[in-house]
Amino acid sequence: MLTILTPRHGKVDVLAKGARKLTSPKTGHVELFTRADMLIHTGRDFGLVAQAEMTAPHVPLREDLTRGAYAAYIAELLDRFTSDTAEDDTSLLYALADETLARISEDSDPRLAVRYFEVRLLDLVGFRPELNLCIIGREQIQPTDQFFSYAQGGVICPQHAGRSQSSVPIPMMTLKLLRHMQRSPYHHVKSLDIPPALHDDAERILLGYITFLLERRLQSVDFIRRVRRVE
Repeated sequence: MLTILTPRHGKVDVLAKGARKLTSPKTGHVELFTRADMLIHTGRDFGLVAQAEMTAPHVPLREDLTRGAYAAYIAELLDRFTSDTAEDDTSLLYALADETLARISEDSDPRLAVRYFEVRLLDLVGFRPELNLCIIGREQIQPTDQFFSYAQGGVICPQHAGRSQSSVPIPMMTLKLLRHMQRSPYHHVKSLDIPPALHDDAERILLGYITFLLERRLQSVDFIRRVRRVE
C-alpha cells in the first residue's frame, strides 16, 4: 500500500501488488522519497499500480540517516497539509516537493532546503504568515526585534504585543531571513551563509507555527532531534 502525491490528481492511496517480490517488475521502483512514472488502474477502493518506472531515485535519502530524517519530515508535512480529495490540482505542491527532495539529497546544508520548503508550503496551502506588517496595527514593521503570533499568523510590533496572548519573540535577523525566503528563489537563498543559531531560531518559529496549525506534534520532528543528538 502506497500513498503518493501526483501533480494533477492530488494525494492518492494505491496498491502495488507484488512489489516486494524480487522478480516483480515493480521492485525498486516504488521506494520511499522517490519520483516515479506510474500507470494506475482505477479500482473499487484503491488504485492499482500496473507499471512503475523510477525517474529520480534520490539515493542519499535512504543511505544517509540525517537526510532521510529530513525527507521523512517533508513527507509528513505533505501528508498533513493535503486532503484525500481526488482530482485536486497539486502541480505546484508536487513541483515544490520534488525540488526539495532533490535539494535535501544533494545540498551540503539540507536544513536550509527544509526551511525554504516550510515557507513555500505555507504559501501554497493558504497559511502564508504576515512578515511585513503588524497584524494588529497594520503598520510597517520597523528594523528591531518583534513578536510572532501563531494564532494570528504573523508579526506583531512591540507596541501591540500586549494585545496578543500567543506571541513569541522573533529577533530581527530571524525575521529578515524568513522574509528573504518568502520573496526569493531558492538559488538566492542557497548562497546565504547562515549561522547555526539563526537556523535554530528560524526552525523554532516555523515549526511552532506549523504545529499550531496542525494541532498535533509531528512524529518526524522527534526523530530528527534524536538523530541530531547522536551526530
